[in-house]
Amino acid sequence: DVREIPGAGLMRPLPGGEARLGSAAWAGASGPAAATLSLWYSEPGFAPVGFAFEDRIRADAAAVAETLHAAGYGIEVLSGDRNDAVAQAAQNAGIPRWQGNVGPDRKLARIADLTKRGHRILMVGDGLNDAPALAAGHASMSPATAVDISQTAADAVFQSEKLAPVVETLKVARASRILSLQNIAIAVIYNLFFVPLAMAGYVTPLLAAIAMSTSSIAVTANAVRLRAVTLLLPPPLGSKGARR
Repeated sequence: DVREIPGAGLMRPLPGGEARLGSAAWAGASGPAAATLSLWYSEPGFAPVGFAFEDRIRADAAAVAETLHAAGYGIEVLSGDRNDAVAQAAQNAGIPRWQGNVGPDRKLARIADLTKRGHRILMVGDGLNDAPALAAGHASMSPATAVDISQTAADAVFQSEKLAPVVETLKVARASRILSLQNIAIAVIYNLFFVPLAMAGYVTPLLAAIAMSTSSIAVTANAVRLRAVTLLLPPPLGSKGARR
């Protein structure tokens, strides 16, 4: 009979009340310890018990944040954890904008607000409470170590324990877009040249077959160049300022 309450914790009915596991507020904890311990358990007739945890940010978080900042992207941390823990993690990663004690509804509200301002959001998350925000972002990524629902909601799942694949994905996406536009141009030029000749009766079946094969080979060869092109981190698309 265990139920999950999004943004709060777990609850199980007991004689005389409920057993709760989650945030300090959810478990009814108060006092100085409530502000420093991440997880609390309570049940009827007993005082809440707190558990201390320590999270380490990913090894390349600061380097990735610096790279994205230099390219013009804005970065924010939205976390359901305590303010002091979020502040410390954001400081270690070099991210000036952060919010703690943010539940799934407030994450969605923040994304909606930024979207209304014209920003395009790349959401990166791995927690259960990140799933709605991952689905709401213009694009989203999740590590393979994330909970299943977050991986399902994300547009892309990366295998590395580091955050470098986020930058790599942006580079590949930009290069792929450029090559796709080039392929469209090749197809348009091909049709503008050969379609009028075909309509005028100057193209034999053999010449048409050769031309079609040549066009397909040209487009495919251009796409394969993605393996060899130099990947550069693009600036935020369609904006003079930073995108979050």
